[in-house]
Amino acid sequence: MKKRRSDGEFGHDPVKPGVTHKRRGSASVAVKNGHSRQGRSLISNAKNLLLREELVAEREAAVEVREKRLSTLEDEHSDNDGHLLRLRQANSHLVIATIEAHKLTEEVQAAKSKLHHLAHHDVLTDLPNRMLLQDRIGQAIELAHRQGRKLAVMFMDLDRFKNINDSLGHAVGDQLLQSVAQCLMTCVRHSDTVSRQGGDEFLLLLPFIEQAEDAALSAQKILTALALPHHIGGCDLHISVSIGISIYPDDADDAESLVKNADTAMYYAKEKGRNNYQFFSADMNVRAVERQLIETSLRAALQGGQFVLHYQPKVNLDSGVITGAEALLRWIHPEWGMVYPARFMPVAEDCGLIVPIGRWVLREACEQAKRWIDAGLPPLSIAVNISALEFRQSDFFEEVRTILDDIGLDASVLELEITESVLMRDTESSAAILNNLKNMGVQLAVDDFGTGYSSLSYLKKFPIDVLKIDKSFVDDIASGNDASAIAGAVVGMGNNLKLKVIAEGVESKLQLDFLQRQHCEEGQGFLFSRPVAAEEFAKLLQAHGSKKS
Repeated sequence: MKKRRSDGEFGHDPVKPGVTHKRRGSASVAVKNGHSRQGRSLISNAKNLLLREELVAEREAAVEVREKRLSTLEDEHSDNDGHLLRLRQANSHLVIATIEAHKLTEEVQAAKSKLHHLAHHDVLTDLPNRMLLQDRIGQAIELAHRQGRKLAVMFMDLDRFKNINDSLGHAVGDQLLQSVAQCLMTCVRHSDTVSRQGGDEFLLLLPFIEQAEDAALSAQKILTALALPHHIGGCDLHISVSIGISIYPDDADDAESLVKNADTAMYYAKEKGRNNYQFFSADMNVRAVERQLIETSLRAALQGGQFVLHYQPKVNLDSGVITGAEALLRWIHPEWGMVYPARFMPVAEDCGLIVPIGRWVLREACEQAKRWIDAGLPPLSIAVNISALEFRQSDFFEEVRTILDDIGLDASVLELEITESVLMRDTESSAAILNNLKNMGVQLAVDDFGTGYSSLSYLKKFPIDVLKIDKSFVDDIASGNDASAIAGAVVGMGNNLKLKVIAEGVESKLQLDFLQRQHCEEGQGFLFSRPVAAEEFAKLLQAHGSKKS
């Protein structure tokens, strides 16, 4: 059995009486001319044996031969790849096969090196991956400890990258990630490590820093570099990044905690408006725990019916008649009570829940408007805020149409409020979506006008019906400074363009008088009413009538 197994491994036919080993060896291994199929089989099988048993050059494989009539033999043959096979028979019982596999060993080592590289680097960007970075942070910590020095870990997350993926496709998103990776590499020292953690997250290890300000300089350099356009597919794409920084040994003394704290600081940078960097501080841990709790609770709230809508009336400033309502989201938490959007919407946006929440708001607002109409209340418009992520969903228009059709609500009752920054992010795409909505009969409003681009060109490009003056300008009307001049200019511009102008945050008689003098058509704010539940709003609507149809 041993002979038969070994013969099979080396490609020999079983020994037959009367066949000399010279003839058998020649038939099996003479492959100099490349014509012997059996010879090629021997070399191939020998290579496989080497690979299987992880043999190296000059390893010898012994095969016992029980046929005593074989004469002594020693012969050499090489295959077309340059591998040398040497066979020799000693004392009529043993055949030694030696493959000098220098070339084979090089191929194996090259394959092993490639596998090692793939195991420690990101496939898309070829940057070190999470595993390699953790190892390097650990080594850097040991060195910093011995030398009494500091190091920094930066956690970087691209701002609103999901919007690009959703609107332009994953192929463009991948190219943008590659461009960002190349940009980051130009911003660091040779001793630094740039790593991709997955998705749109990158980490940077900065060993050998003297003080935290060194990390701040690097972070600012990255912010500046990434602000430049990325040329992809014939287009210029713009992306920003939020950066969190943790310092060894100030913030933590192990790799896992340094990364975790940098991640926490990164979320604080997003809360601060994105496109900035923040250093970790101890109180951030409290906010990080709260953020995680909010995210978990949001998922339960969406499934458990904890969201409600309150409605703030929009009022004609001359007649005092209620002309419409803005739907505002509230979260009734079983333990926290009423939670306002400013506390949970940034978390919803970061974790991807803003789209399903936004669609719930849109459907619920339309259903409530239909209930008021069916109850015989005076007609009015219902305004709903649309987030950037909702607006960029490929099925956004179809979703709006489906909701209106399902409920049986006339499209002219619905008013969608969209910020300037959302519209200007991709003007061609925005124009197409807005035109479809306008053709369906939906009213379109620019929310917080004056805080973003405020370009007259887009007011002519987009089919806008309403301009809403941001509350920050209305707040300063009484001061007589630039804010009041801007508010007056916006009202005049809107009137000239035949657009309805609504002032947000009207809270005093002085503000109302100014807006009336400027011929502002409508306003909303605490002077008229706080946002109230649907039942309370119905009472307001009955008391203050509605616009004449």
